[in-house]
Amino acid sequence: MARRSARMGIIGKKQREATSPEQRAARLTQTRNLKMARSAHAYVRGNTVKFYDWLEASAGKVPEGPPVWICGDCHLGNLGPLADTKGRVAIQIRDLDQTVIGNPAHDLIRLGLSLASAARGSNLPGVTTARILEQLVSGYEKALSDDIERGKDKIYRPKRIQVLLEQRHGGRASR
Repeated sequence: MARRSARMGIIGKKQREATSPEQRAARLTQTRNLKMARSAHAYVRGNTVKFYDWLEASAGKVPEGPPVWICGDCHLGNLGPLADTKGRVAIQIRDLDQTVIGNPAHDLIRLGLSLASAARGSNLPGVTTARILEQLVSGYEKALSDDIERGKDKIYRPKRIQVLLEQRHGGRASR
């Protein structure tokens, strides 16, 4: 037992040294940079500040939308399945810690860049990447239109997605 305590004391001391306030920021930055260096998609996903710097430098080139609640960090990694109280599952934004009132074009551009870099990083053809982006814009337009009623939006889903959702919910389609 004494041997284990001594070992734990050394580990604890190393951990404290590794995470001292003076070293913490540098270590976190180094870790983040190593993660982002893995791929273009990881870089896009992990660098919100650079993205907004780029948008600011593009003054006048980004469409101006109405000020609405936006995610602020809308990328592929922040999308995923969420269930409601009735067990219906939908793919939604699930990271809202940077939510602000802003230009919806910012979320669309960031998500589009994320989708395109993920597609290209997966060696998908350029035509597939273009179709992914077309579907992003089409889905956004449909979501803003009055044509979609709750429960009837499944007609816009690809057939494979509808089948998967119906299998998941025992034959009843989710919203």
